[in-house]
Amino acid sequence: MNYIDLIGLFAGICVTISVIPQIIKVWKTKKVKQISLLTFGVLTFGIAIWVVYGILKKDLPVIVTNSVSLFLNLIMVYFLIYYEKEQ
Repeated sequence: MNYIDLIGLFAGICVTISVIPQIIKVWKTKKVKQISLLTFGVLTFGIAIWVVYGILKKDLPVIVTNSVSLFLNLIMVYFLIYYEKEQ
């Protein structure tokens, strides 16, 4: 892995972990009223396209970081749908 891949991997990790505090907060509070499902839905779709792009380009940092990000954002979308019903 060269330094360019490391920079890409580091950037991807930063973006990927950014959603974790929000997931934890929603999981603990079960409150999603102030969070936009549309925003997270579009973001999740965009991340899925990044995964496809990474696969087509055979770009491992893009594939790995966006796959993890996709998983985390799908959790958030699930929480938004599930907890919205309870409010």
